[in-house]
Amino acid sequence: MASISQHFEYLRANNQCALIPFVTAGDPSLDITAEALRVLDTSGADFIELGIPYSDPLADGPVIQAAATRGLKQGTRLAHVLQMAHTVVSGLRSPIILFTYYNPILNLGVQQFLELAAASGIKGLVIPDLPLEEANEVLQLADAVGIEVTLLVTPTSSKERIEAIARQSRGFIYLVSVTGVTGVRSQMDTRVKDVIRDIRSVTNKPIGVGFGVSEPEHARQVRDWGADAVIVGSAFVQRLAEGTPYRGLQAIKDFCNDLKTSITLALR
Repeated sequence: MASISQHFEYLRANNQCALIPFVTAGDPSLDITAEALRVLDTSGADFIELGIPYSDPLADGPVIQAAATRGLKQGTRLAHVLQMAHTVVSGLRSPIILFTYYNPILNLGVQQFLELAAASGIKGLVIPDLPLEEANEVLQLADAVGIEVTLLVTPTSSKERIEAIARQSRGFIYLVSVTGVTGVRSQMDTRVKDVIRDIRSVTNKPIGVGFGVSEPEHARQVRDWGADAVIVGSAFVQRLAEGTPYRGLQAIKDFCNDLKTSITLALR
């Protein structure tokens, strides 16, 4: 499987905007999570973000918080997620990006976590509560095992901070579209367009926009503003949780196809 950077290079060469859906591991079960990864991989996803359930999420809105709570009640732990990934990833086209807070990593040990994640086939890592000033150790150790750690930029980040984050971020730049937590929103903040322009002025690395993207129209708008990737979380998690597991899987399949079609049409 290609690295995050390599896959973005391929998509750029083919003038494609990437779609990155997010699901929470263990909601409703790890078996369903494994099937969700397979479904998304064949329904338009270019990368897949896999969330580790955590008891004290700082960046997650109510939908993903509820999913994490359900996952934890199922007994889902970091080691279980990595074991599941190991059985699934080799059959996927889409590189997997792990989304986890820093405490579970610290509890396991940074080096051990990264080695296990790499052995499981994980290609990317997002740690929302890891600030730039404390990221150097993780970045260096992750580089050594072939995992690209992506850092986050927010609408309130200064030009100087954006430049510093862009230098250190691997794979792509994760632009948080709102000054708040994840969640379904009715419209996109127009400031995102300006921040994309600011990031583009200091780096050529791909830019992915997430938090609040929940409709095909949002995805098209983000693509038209110049993003290289659209990241959609709560809208997928919500659909997967509704009704029976079969209905949830069908719902994310249809939604993934709709989103990919919307950002593909935006290129014409």
